[in-house]
Amino acid sequence: MQKDIIGSALKDYMQQKNASTIRTTSSLNEEDELPVSYLFRDFANMPSIEKVALAQCSGSILDIGCGAGSHSLYLQENGFDVTAIDQSIGAIEVCRQRGLNKAACSNLLDYSGATFDSLLLLMNGIGIVGKLVYLEKYLEKMKLLLNKGGQILLDSSDIIYMFDAEEDGGYWFDAGAPYYGEVQFEMAYKEQKGACFNWLYLDFNTLRDVAAKCGLSCECLQVGEHFDYLAKLSLH
Repeated sequence: MQKDIIGSALKDYMQQKNASTIRTTSSLNEEDELPVSYLFRDFANMPSIEKVALAQCSGSILDIGCGAGSHSLYLQENGFDVTAIDQSIGAIEVCRQRGLNKAACSNLLDYSGATFDSLLLLMNGIGIVGKLVYLEKYLEKMKLLLNKGGQILLDSSDIIYMFDAEEDGGYWFDAGAPYYGEVQFEMAYKEQKGACFNWLYLDFNTLRDVAAKCGLSCECLQVGEHFDYLAKLSLH
């Protein structure tokens, strides 16, 4: 059974309010730390892109990869019918402890039983796709979860800036190599170390092209300060 790194960290913070961090290493040869407290942030401390996404939500909402439930809690407190899902059992336990009325432990592909007006995937939530080749499969699943006139709101980052540019300012990639936004991560918390997993960072143009193949329009609602963007997908 895989270790629930996120869940362990969230439950510890919920119980102890300590300032622990989740440590990450990636195939980009980068190491980083995420303060667990950040996952409990309130609306005032959310990035602008997240605030715009929450303001764009309408009707019934499915928060995919909800983590500690901060986005869902804000929406629920503002009168929305919101359901939160996450693959982490610990995360869902914390969501319920924080007062979320609807929270379920599930991954997106396995989720069924209801349809929604808005699907929300924040903090690079589309990263759950893992590899670009699976993006169509995930978008088709999301279409099945949408009510007529519904929308998908997601943010991601174009990590092209992390690679060396050619003299002409362009970038060269081997056509046979994986998409440059496919990254492998490992997470650790205290003495626990999780299994390696795939995570996708997606440039907007690629998202738009694949969305079009799935019969979805794709609009960029906002560009952030760190090569990130917020996109809205909807049925043609």
